[in-house]
This record gives sequence, structure tokens and C-alpha cells, in this order.
Amino acid sequence: MRFSLLAAAAALLSPAFAAPRVVKVDPKDIKPRHPGGIHFKVAQVHNDHFRQHGKGPRALAKVYQKYDVKMPTSLLRVLRTIYDEIEHPSNDDDPSGYAAGDGSYGGGGAGGDDSDTPRVPDTGEVTAIPQLFDVEYLAPVEIGTPPQTLMLNFDTGSSDLWVFSSETPARYVAGQKLYQIENSTTATRLANHTWAIQYGDGSRSAGNVWLDTVSIGGIAVDRQAVESATSVSSSFTRDNASSGILGLAFDHLNQVRPNKQKTWFSNALDVLEMPVFSANLKKAEPGNYNFGFIDTTEFLGPLHFVDVNSTDGFWKFEATGFSIQNANSTDNTSSLFVPVAHTAIADTGTTLLLLPSAITQAYYWQVANATDSPMLGGWVFPCGTYLPDLTLHIGTYKAVIPGELMVFAPVDTDDLATATTCYGGIQSSSGFPFAIYGDVFLKAQWTVFDMGEERLGFAAKPI
Repeated sequence: MRFSLLAAAAALLSPAFAAPRVVKVDPKDIKPRHPGGIHFKVAQVHNDHFRQHGKGPRALAKVYQKYDVKMPTSLLRVLRTIYDEIEHPSNDDDPSGYAAGDGSYGGGGAGGDDSDTPRVPDTGEVTAIPQLFDVEYLAPVEIGTPPQTLMLNFDTGSSDLWVFSSETPARYVAGQKLYQIENSTTATRLANHTWAIQYGDGSRSAGNVWLDTVSIGGIAVDRQAVESATSVSSSFTRDNASSGILGLAFDHLNQVRPNKQKTWFSNALDVLEMPVFSANLKKAEPGNYNFGFIDTTEFLGPLHFVDVNSTDGFWKFEATGFSIQNANSTDNTSSLFVPVAHTAIADTGTTLLLLPSAITQAYYWQVANATDSPMLGGWVFPCGTYLPDLTLHIGTYKAVIPGELMVFAPVDTDDLATATTCYGGIQSSSGFPFAIYGDVFLKAQWTVFDMGEERLGFAAKPI
């Protein structure tokens, strides 16, 4: 009954909205733009050495920080407690390293305006390392001549390639491998250019811009813009497994000034077989990114493409509503469709799935003893409770998120095997300018990012 009442309210509150156009495509009908071009795979492996106490609230806090949205006081209080518990040093005056922001949202990105034709082999493969608890996915990226291998975070929610470097002051460095600019014979300073990204915690990352050779999977882009950090937000300093970020959003989200720079992917488009990359993320086992091709063995059935609005630089699209698995049915059928129109972005750099409050509340009302806890920093529930599947409707496409993916992290211990309270993989997007379809969604849906046609493709896949 609770769901029925909330669904009715959500339907009344949802604004008039034209459903997005969804095109169902047999992948066999998608032809290469450059026959004989290059494609490669980024395979993931697990990083067993990374641990993160308080993973749930910290993951949510990172989203507030990333999009420069004011953080709730209750979440800030939880973070202070977590940092006290792990006794982690901070470079900031605030013991948590977080503070309330001004409430405007921002972004980032990277690339090279004046790149030469990339040098490539026929195929390539690189290895990525997902951090423990699926918090981050890192991949080796080679920068400079001779190449220096750094572990970077592939992020479709930004467009900057920025790294810790030999220009980064020692107080910001906590074990990250550095890009040694002076050791590269191909590094040249992009004169009179700088970059800066402001975060919702009041901190910022900023620095100088260099042009150098950057290779992924054997594809080398010359004169790629590499943003060297001379100041770094403390949240990145604490993450010593990562040396920076490689943005995969659209070029105009780039934060270099006075002239925005192109992303590595944008520079590599001309040599790729297809102007696409895909994310096949998985929970607790290796997944992968593919560049330049569509691997039909990784998903089930046809692809469903929705148009992207790239005006702001994000992989932004429109979604239409939701339905929830009926726990009382004998065939796992879903409840009726509830229209909750919302704008969303696909973001590999966000671990959670942030949805409008109407959807979030409706889902957790179906989970026994679930509560939106200010003391614990978000929606939590008993770890052993039944979790229904959630279906997100994107026009005519129905993206099913299995209930098992809603268990994001343990709360009362650092081990899911012994925890009694769990942090939910779905949290509210209230206060954000859009919903954020992060890794919880991407682990359930095979997703292709088509920059050539400016569209996203979704398909069901084995979980």
C-alpha cells in the first residue's frame, strides 16, 4: 500500500515530459566508420591491497564533491566520525577534509588541441585494477618518452586528463606514482594555459598544462594535453592507488583555460575502427572497457540507443520512470510503471546510483526496515533483507537493476560477511542538477558510449 500511495504522488509530481526516442539496433547492423581501424580492450583485475573504511558515506560524499553540490550537514558529520575512526591525516584545516560547498555544480576533463595523428599498432590490450569494494576502477596509462606508466581513473563524468606530477608539492602526495615531467623528452609546456576544478567541499585541484605523448592499449596520441597538479584536493591525496583521472566526457567540459583541450579519446577517434567505447563493469569480478568496437559476446539481445544532450559536456539523457519487482508474485513480475521523468548522466566515475527522491523512497519502502539515516549517511537496511529488482524506464527500454547490486557496502564492520547493516547502492539525487547513473547501474547494463552519433546504447547482460 505504501508503494501505491507514493507511486500516485510521484506520478502527480512528475512534469509533463516527452519520452525520449529509443532506437533498437541489431549490433550486426552497426558498421565500422574506419574499416581496418584499431580497437582494444581494457581488462580489469582486482586490487587486493586497497581498503576503505566507511565506504558508503565516503562514496556519496565524493559525488557531492565532484559536482560541486552543497553537502548535507548530517553527511559531513558522518565523515568526521569516519576520519576520526581511521585516524587518517588530512592536509586541510577541517579534520574531515570536507566542508559545505556553495551549491553550484561543475566538472572537468582533458585532451590536446593540436594533436598529431596518433601512432598505433593493429590491436592492443591493457589491464585495469578495480579498488577493493568496487570503489574505483584504474587503468595503466603511459605518458611521456620514454613511457611512464601511471594508474588513472577512467571517468565519463569529466573531460580532464590530470595527474600527480613532479610539480605537485610534497604535502599533497601520499604514495601516488608521479608523472616526472623532466624525464620525458617529448614534454612541452602549453604556455599561458592553466586548469582548475572547484569541488563542493570548498577544495580545488589546479595546475599547469603540458603537451606530451599519451598511450593506452598501444594507441599513442602525440601532443596530448596533460594537466599537471600543483594543488590537489585532500580527497585525492588520500587515494594513493590513483595517480589521477582520464576524462571521457565531451571536450567542452574541459577545464583548461583560456583554450579548452581535447580528451585523449577525442584525439584518438580518427584511428579507431568505430567512434565508441563501452563499459562492461561487474561486481566482485573483473570487467572491462572496450575502445573502437562493440563486443557482442558481452551482452544479450539488441542494443537500445537513446540520444545524448552533450551541451554541458556530459553523457546526458532523459529517463521516464520506474517500476519495482513485486515480491508477492510467483514469476518475479514488476509493479506498474510509475512516470517520474528525470534527466540523467552516465558516469563511470561515480560508484553509486543517484535517483530522484520519489524513486529512491519508493524503492526502499519495499525493503524491510530500510531507513534514510542521518547518523549513517544515507539509506541503509539489514544486510540479510530481501531486495527487489528495480527497473528504470528510458523511453521504451527497461533497464533492470537486480536487487543483489543494491548492497553497496557494510556499515557496522568492514566485511560484508559479518555486517548486520548495509549501505544502499541507490541514494537520492536531491540537490543535484541531474540523476547520476553510476557504477551500480553500469554493473547491470552493458553500456556503449557512441561519440560519433552522440548517443548511449544499453543492453542487458549476464550478472
